[in-house]
Amino acid sequence: MSLINTAFIITAAKAIQKTIVENEATLESLDREIGDGDHYINMKRGAGVVMEMEAELLPLTADAALHKIGMKLLSTIGGASGPLLASFFMSMGKTLKENGDDSHAKIAAAFAAGVEAIRQRGKADVGEKTMLDVLIPVSHAFTLAATQQHDVRLICATLIHTAEQGMLSTKDLIATKGRAAGLGERAIGHIDPGAKSCQLIIKTVCNLVLNK
Repeated sequence: MSLINTAFIITAAKAIQKTIVENEATLESLDREIGDGDHYINMKRGAGVVMEMEAELLPLTADAALHKIGMKLLSTIGGASGPLLASFFMSMGKTLKENGDDSHAKIAAAFAAGVEAIRQRGKADVGEKTMLDVLIPVSHAFTLAATQQHDVRLICATLIHTAEQGMLSTKDLIATKGRAAGLGERAIGHIDPGAKSCQLIIKTVCNLVLNK
């Protein structure tokens, strides 16, 4: 039985945009401090693009929908965010198509493939004050919890906690990627905006899963 479908992806996009808008002040503030100033707009636009594709996506399987979302984001989101997010969705879709989506372990494998695509395209890793300080630990935790066949409530609680810890860890890091890299030690004391938005997204999606 499929554990993910396109209707849920659309619902998640709507919930993510609502969360991003509700946290506009926080994300804008973080981005003004160490970012390029366009992070909030790009994240809001990305979720909005998916929502606008609802009629086009609903007839598709989840893997095909994720691939189409990735292609659309590549052409509509500017800066570094577009290619990174596109790589995530397209790699996740490809892995779901190859492996199926009938277990938490397979969903975790697809998520891991998406995160690895971001890591390779962005040429970054944990400890460099980016979204990967959230995404890589969450991916590892997801894989471990799914492999150990934990129930969905424990998996979601683990991912929410791991995302928050990863986000908070960026406060004490020196950035080595993006505009913040030019700030050196002046970036210390500021949470990375990409890490914060990823933490918010993971919490939002996990809460949706728990309330299904």
